[in-house]
Amino acid sequence: MSADSRAERPKAQRSLAGNVLFAVAAIVVSATTVLGAFAAVALLLSPLSALVPEGGEHAVGVGCIGLGGITGLVLPLILFGMVRAGEDTPRVGPGVAARKILALLVFAVWILLVAVAVAQLGYVLPRDLTTTVAVFGVGFSWMPLVMVPWEKLGLGGVMPKPTSRKAN
Repeated sequence: MSADSRAERPKAQRSLAGNVLFAVAAIVVSATTVLGAFAAVALLLSPLSALVPEGGEHAVGVGCIGLGGITGLVLPLILFGMVRAGEDTPRVGPGVAARKILALLVFAVWILLVAVAVAQLGYVLPRDLTTTVAVFGVGFSWMPLVMVPWEKLGLGGVMPKPTSRKAN
C-alpha cells in the first residue's frame, strides 16, 4: 500500500459511544477468557486427574487453561457477531453461529485430548519437564486442525480465509 492511496482514504469517524462500546466489549472478552480458564481448571482438573499419572497433572492443568481460555475468548466474539454488524461485515446468522460453536467445541475437545496424551509422559518424565512439554504440545495443537478440509465437512465458513490486499 503506497502513501498516496493511504492519503486518499477518509479517516474513520469514531464517536464516544463507539469507543465506550469497544472498551466494554474488550473488557467482557478479556474477563470471559480469564474466567473461562479458571472455570475449566476448576471443573475438569479433578475428573481428568484420575486418567493421568501424578507427574502429568500439571499438563492437564495446562490443557484446561487452554480450553477455557480459547472458549472464553471465541464464544463472546461469536455472540457479539450475531448482534453487531459493520459496514464490511454482515451479522452472523444462527446457522453460521451454530457451526462456529460446533467447531469451537471440536477444538476444545482436541485440546483436552492433546493435554491428556501429553500428561501420559508423566510416567517417564519428571513433573516440570512434562509441564514444559505440555505448554508446547497444547500451544501448537491447533496446527493439525489447520490442515483439515473444513469445506468438505460443511464447515467452510468457520475458518476465515486469508486475503491479500493489493495496492491500487
